[in-house]
Amino acid sequence: MVVPANVMEFTRTAGGRKIMLMLGVAAVVAVMGAVWMWGQQPDYRVLFSNFSDRDGGAIVAELEKMNIPYKYAEGGGAVLVPADQVHDARLKLASQGLPKGGNVGFELMENQKLGSSQFVERINFQRAMEGELARSIESVSAVQAARVHLAMPKDSVFVSEQKQPTASVLLNLHPGRTLDPQQVSAIVHLVASSVPELPIKNVTVVDQNGNLLSETGKPASINGMDPSQIKYVQELQQSVVKRIESIITPIVGPNNVRAEATADVDFSRSEQAVESYKPNQTPDAMVIRSQQTSESLNGSASPGGVPGALTNQPPAPATAPITAAAQKTAAPDAAAPLGNTRKDATVNYEVDKTIQYVQQGSGGLKRLSVAVVVNYKQTLGKDGKVAMKPLTEAEKTQITTLVKEAMGFNAERGDSVNVVNTPFARAEQEALPEPPLWKNPEYADYFQMAQSAGKYLLMALALFILYLRVMKPMLKKLSEAPALPAPGHAAALHNAAAHGGTLALPGQRSYEENLTRAQKLANEDPRVVANIVKTWVASNE
Repeated sequence: MVVPANVMEFTRTAGGRKIMLMLGVAAVVAVMGAVWMWGQQPDYRVLFSNFSDRDGGAIVAELEKMNIPYKYAEGGGAVLVPADQVHDARLKLASQGLPKGGNVGFELMENQKLGSSQFVERINFQRAMEGELARSIESVSAVQAARVHLAMPKDSVFVSEQKQPTASVLLNLHPGRTLDPQQVSAIVHLVASSVPELPIKNVTVVDQNGNLLSETGKPASINGMDPSQIKYVQELQQSVVKRIESIITPIVGPNNVRAEATADVDFSRSEQAVESYKPNQTPDAMVIRSQQTSESLNGSASPGGVPGALTNQPPAPATAPITAAAQKTAAPDAAAPLGNTRKDATVNYEVDKTIQYVQQGSGGLKRLSVAVVVNYKQTLGKDGKVAMKPLTEAEKTQITTLVKEAMGFNAERGDSVNVVNTPFARAEQEALPEPPLWKNPEYADYFQMAQSAGKYLLMALALFILYLRVMKPMLKKLSEAPALPAPGHAAALHNAAAHGGTLALPGQRSYEENLTRAQKLANEDPRVVANIVKTWVASNE
């Protein structure tokens, strides 16, 4: 860049030099101020990330109202605020319901306009229901975002025209997260229970990869078992494996035993009622329940006594003594009844009876199969190298016995155990480089403190160098008084001006060079020569 000659001549004057020095001092002060402000700039941390555009605008507006500085990061996907104000800003924004998320809940009903139609109210209510369901589903730990679509038909007074509502749920899961069938079933029941007359079969759940999670068209059970039964079997098998590995590991060492178990569990439930009769006990031990006796007499009594009139007369006084023998002789004739006599007796005894109700619960273990693989044992050879040797038969028998005890072996149930001793195929592990010292979590705090201290030290060093090398010389030149030209020097200047010379000093160039340059300058631009003369006249004053 070519600097105009008048500017150059101005900078060579005393006033021009002072102005340039003052501008230089101001520039240095500005640089020092910028360095200081850079050192005082706070450390920014993430306030919120992965929010919708609507929530982002509301968050930024509230931060401006609260006079909290902010900036964007990750392409506008995150808002950063000073580290010492992160928690305060989060609490204040949370009190205002920010961020709300991409779903609109029942707060939509609070902004109803006057005169809105019934159709608009119905659509707003449906949107509010979808938003509230999505918020509830997003509370599941594995779900990052959710969208719910409801198809709610209009009510009809005709039964034949009534239709059931349907629902579709789109889940965006966190990276590396999955939902088990029980959690999917819980989401389906949550949606079905929130919408009136919505059956479970009309709820469809899909993830972000397009996989159907609800599987409403397929049976909900595998091999006749529902998800809870499958989970019970898996927990039972894992429990057996854990017990086996925990008891064998101290013998063979860590990572030298692998076990798997297969449990055959009977989830069928049965009820049985048995009514049995035992043989009668001894007569003495029998208990009489009821007893009935009946006696009957058939026929009439025959006449007795002496025939004639004497029968109707009272008996005469006895003349002979009455003896017992006579009475015994006469009694059978007088008291003997005439006719048929029948006597019946019925006795009922208690009969032994046993009534038994048997109910077998579900979850009974029918059979358990266990497979165990044990690695060769490591031994130190004579050459000092580690060698792999198989286990002895006694050691294998000992391990098999321990496995049977740990699994609860039952031969009558048909359990089986298979213990195999074989060398493991170990994959070569790639040696990962150790992380540098500054990335070690143990020293993270110390390095952060050192980084802060280095930042302030660098700032102080930069300010000191600017002051010592730039600002101090400028201030020294400004404080110095301008030196008066020597008599010989002034005469040379006047002589040069008389011949059209320039501002060059005699000690810088020879007289002939100055004269040649002055003549050339006077021919090319006479205005410069006139300005030089004016400047000299003013300086002489």
